[in-house]
Amino acid sequence: MDQADDPQAPVFEFLGEPTTYGGRAVQRIDTHANVVFLAGDLALKVKRAVRFPFLDYSTLAKRRAACASELEVNRVFAPELYRRILPITRNSSGKLVLDGDGEPVEWAVEMLRFDERQTLDRIAEAGGIDDALAQKLAVTVAAMHERVPVVEASPWVSALEEFLGQNAIAFREVPALFQTDIAVKLDQTVRSELERLRPLLVSRGRRGLIRRGHGDLHLGNIAVLDGRPVPFDAIEFDPDIAAGDVLYDLAFLLMDLLERGLGRAANIVFNGYFAQIERVEDLDGLAALPFFMSLRAAIRAKVTAARLQYAETRDQATLSRAATTYFRLAAELLSPSASTLVAVGGLSGTGKSSIARELAQLVAPAPGALVLRTDIERKRLFGVAETEHLPSDAYSAEATGKVYRIIVDKAARIIGARHSAIADAVFAKPEERAAIRAVAEAAGVAFRGLFLVADLQTRLDRVGTRRLDASDANAAVALQQETFALGAIEWTEIDASGSLTETLTRARSAIGYRND
Repeated sequence: MDQADDPQAPVFEFLGEPTTYGGRAVQRIDTHANVVFLAGDLALKVKRAVRFPFLDYSTLAKRRAACASELEVNRVFAPELYRRILPITRNSSGKLVLDGDGEPVEWAVEMLRFDERQTLDRIAEAGGIDDALAQKLAVTVAAMHERVPVVEASPWVSALEEFLGQNAIAFREVPALFQTDIAVKLDQTVRSELERLRPLLVSRGRRGLIRRGHGDLHLGNIAVLDGRPVPFDAIEFDPDIAAGDVLYDLAFLLMDLLERGLGRAANIVFNGYFAQIERVEDLDGLAALPFFMSLRAAIRAKVTAARLQYAETRDQATLSRAATTYFRLAAELLSPSASTLVAVGGLSGTGKSSIARELAQLVAPAPGALVLRTDIERKRLFGVAETEHLPSDAYSAEATGKVYRIIVDKAARIIGARHSAIADAVFAKPEERAAIRAVAEAAGVAFRGLFLVADLQTRLDRVGTRRLDASDANAAVALQQETFALGAIEWTEIDASGSLTETLTRARSAIGYRND
């Protein structure tokens, strides 16, 4: 929009002047819906006077209401960042004043400024998101979903069809970015998927899994403050857009990590989230994950394209590429690879859990396999923390049998939802190996069984150096396992006596992945 045609131009010019902030330097950030001004430790966010199919800030009253709503909504997620709403007024001499007594001509959300380099998109660009941060992110999102309110499911489920229609219209309007034949096929596929998934979404609504979440949980809307991931800038302008299945909220983050090539971080967030929530019914919800991620990618494509209207010329090529990339990812996510069930067995100290975690990010479909570990399931069964030591009776034949049945049941749910799983357990008994393999056979999916082997001294050395791990296995357990009658092992035996890298190379080859 030309500045001369922009009724907000005088306000933006005023807020862009250092004199407005006592001489402090000012940085301006433009998006399709907001303009943000950064000065010292202050951040002011002004709504643009725009109307889109998905939001309406076209009048001053609507912008004030949106500012008030943003403050209220985001204090749930980032209370340390959101301060108040304040007016930009005009005094009797006609000059604009920040938070003056005159008549308001515009409204802003006042926030505490943080280091802009500490948003996850900037961290990703600077070198990626490491494993520790990805795990913290999983914990943060899971905790966030536990404290946000449950909402009536039907408005959101009904709104999904409207979201799809808005996306289709947006793609048709910019054929230079969004290839027409791909857009048509994408629209047909997502509508078909919505009909297939509708009963599942309604069912999840009855279970209280449709909640008033963040709504816009991409990497640019999460900052790392004092080492903690803090989501901010949640959707305030439409409760139906902000609401959704908890996995739909998670899907935005997973999709954005995948789009940036951060598959490892996406898998860690994915597994960490499920480890935190401990809701078995969410395994059934995995059936909707490709649809959720695709829809999030499509929305991101649409919104990124909308930013072109206000972008500087130097930024337009970058935005165009990003919009097209999100668009193509939306199509790709609706054609996921077939599910696979991988079982990683071996005596204590062979490195099963390390190999399972490393393989998980490789096993399609995105964002990789969900890992099921008997050590963790046993701790959950007895209601203790992962690293808390259990007494010997927790390892009775009866308790162990129950743990293996839990693993089998969860694997069946994951595979039934068209996703992939990795089962991490000793699998010492032939019947335990047969039971996990039967899950894949019943579902008609590929099964890959790996059995890791290492000499006793190597295993003793490894279990002796464990710290803060879910496994209670020690030297005594490793020695006792030497007496196990393993029977004939039909799975692929993997030499695990060397380094993790060497073992992983062998395991990758065994399940059909190249070692690039």
